Amino acid sequence: MTGAGLNMGSGMKDILFLIVGIIVQIFIWVIPYDSNRFVVRKHSVTDGRIRKKARAVVLADLHNKRYGRENEKLLQAIREQKPDFVLVAGDLITAKQGKSMEPAIQILRELAREYPVYYGNGNHEHRLRLYPKTYGNMAVKYGQALKELGIRPLANRHVDLAEYGLSIYGVEIGREFYRKFRVPKMPDGYLGRLLGKAPADRCTVLLAHNPDYFPKYAAWGADLVLSGHVHGGVVRIPFLGKGVLSPAWRLFPKYDGGVFREGKSTMVLSRGLGMHTICIRLFNPGELWVVDFVPGKQGGRAEGEESGGAEV
Repeated sequence: MTGAGLNMGSGMKDILFLIVGIIVQIFIWVIPYDSNRFVVRKHSVTDGRIRKKARAVVLADLHNKRYGRENEKLLQAIREQKPDFVLVAGDLITAKQGKSMEPAIQILRELAREYPVYYGNGNHEHRLRLYPKTYGNMAVKYGQALKELGIRPLANRHVDLAEYGLSIYGVEIGREFYRKFRVPKMPDGYLGRLLGKAPADRCTVLLAHNPDYFPKYAAWGADLVLSGHVHGGVVRIPFLGKGVLSPAWRLFPKYDGGVFREGKSTMVLSRGLGMHTICIRLFNPGELWVVDFVPGKQGGRAEGEESGGAEV
């Protein structure tokens, strides 16, 4: 090879190393940035069965994360939205032996003083109860803390908000539906056995942590499904906006974050606010969702509209 050829090859390698170095530097900067910020996203639902305007903020997958020393940044963002109530789509805590649950309890204490809180369990809350030999009395302590705050989790139960024309359901599906690498089949009629029949005269909101079963939630009769669990895929591909990895170790999950529709049902899938196991976010900041419920024409069904996010 001539000297000119060697110089050209060396020059290409230098350029390649430079590009790789720039990419690594970008990742080093973006990961801590995205892992410590969140955006506010909004969705509106118009339905003829809604009797009165209402606004909810949706918390999912906080996993004991704090934004500010006492979570003051998150609390401020919630208060600025002036919600009528708070909806929890699960996993405010992390099921880990000896892990403090105080960050979750602390923010719930502040919120419960100001708003009704309707709490749907995630797999981490469920896991504490299922495996006391592993987690000791964590489930008892957390349950007692919620009781003292006047919060009763909607574990396969519901509350009717007659004033607004809403029914808020919380579903806690079995651990067998959280398998790694695959989506186990959910039997027909399973949700009906857990929840009963969805009401026809109210707009039905279902707090369902695992989004993989959205078609089943829609078939059951949920007008609006609020989910989490996937953390936006941990890393999102720039420009494509696709999440890379689900907690079940599945690449490019179908439901990763955003708004999805199935027949007459809509699912708002939060990318969550915290992290666990893989404790990074890349091109994937946390999300605080705001949902507006708006009365529509008599007899009209739920229709949704999404608006963009504001960074916090």
